Amino acid sequence: MAIRLATFNVENLFERAKALDTTTWAEGEPVLAAYGRFTTLSAKTVYTDDDKQDMLQALEILQVLVRDQSGRLVLNPRPFEAWALLRENRGDFLKQPAGGDAVIVAGGRGDWIGWVDLITEPVDENATRMTAKVINDVAADILCLVEAEHRPSLVRFNAALLDRHYAHAMLVDGNDPRGIDVGLMTTARVSIESVHSHVDDPDPQSDTGRALFSRDCPVYQLRLPGGRELFLLLNHFKSQSFSSGDPDPLRRRQATRVREIYDRLRTDGAELVAVLGDLNKGPTNDTPPQHPTLEPLLGPGTPLVDTADLPGFDTGPRPGTFQSCSLRNRLDYILVSPELADLTTTGGVFRTGLWGDPDNTNPPQQWDIYPEITSSRHSASDHAAVWIDLNL
Repeated sequence: MAIRLATFNVENLFERAKALDTTTWAEGEPVLAAYGRFTTLSAKTVYTDDDKQDMLQALEILQVLVRDQSGRLVLNPRPFEAWALLRENRGDFLKQPAGGDAVIVAGGRGDWIGWVDLITEPVDENATRMTAKVINDVAADILCLVEAEHRPSLVRFNAALLDRHYAHAMLVDGNDPRGIDVGLMTTARVSIESVHSHVDDPDPQSDTGRALFSRDCPVYQLRLPGGRELFLLLNHFKSQSFSSGDPDPLRRRQATRVREIYDRLRTDGAELVAVLGDLNKGPTNDTPPQHPTLEPLLGPGTPLVDTADLPGFDTGPRPGTFQSCSLRNRLDYILVSPELADLTTTGGVFRTGLWGDPDNTNPPQQWDIYPEITSSRHSASDHAAVWIDLNL
């Protein structure tokens, strides 16, 4: 009996922040950096003058504040055309003096209740249909979804575009304030027995109790046909953006913690275990390849087996899974315990929904894509799906 396991970064199914849906990363990156900076500073107990100046600059980048014809810094008269909205639920954070620039009047977090929300917009309809087409064509019994919005969106998506192929959908809200989480859908052949979130695991390098995982590392306990148990560790590691500093040390700490969770499961008797998702770091071109920041999972002596190295796995014409699919763009993985590796018969990378480099006006030459995809905007995702078949 064959069971198919897959992972796919769907980049949100129905809506995504406008800043995540720009033509180029260079356009959206400063917006996301400003959003992160404002969120961090606005949580401080006391705002210094420098804090207030930095928050005003962030709000201007987010277009919550704009310059009028006289050069004054004012609230955007068309707020829903901005990158974000300022919510002031109670107390005053910002005031607009007559004839002057907007000023922050709150002295600290205790003076107001509110936040900044990134404005979302519907994902291109054709792109959403292409996402569904990839999922239907991969036809996994167990599907890890990366960058999904929330459980209701999975339920709607399954009903509207997947003909209710999946009987179960689960997603635990994670730490990313943009609402890009990791979720799971399974067919009726596979039941979800339990889920254990690690959303509150603290970062050992943080003095403030900051959470370790950028999203979460939920552990799903599944019941397979025939009664065997499968444990999945779903992941979306720290991105490669340097907007908030070097991301590599945090990603390495995340990989270390995932390895600890895996080891504990194995000590407790779990045999069939998989770590999967978007690990956000590709290997080097060395021989043998190195895996910077992912050494606890892929380095020398790891007990995990990279399914892409198994003889039945076909990577296709390119080694990667993201955009141009170069080796350094191999970001999506299915890593398995030795017992699960023994059950793996085939696998591959499904790129038919992937345009490739979003800056390239021409379709990819190395792989076929759906005829409905006529530009990068219509892509199912910037990522390919990765799948394996298990012989139970």
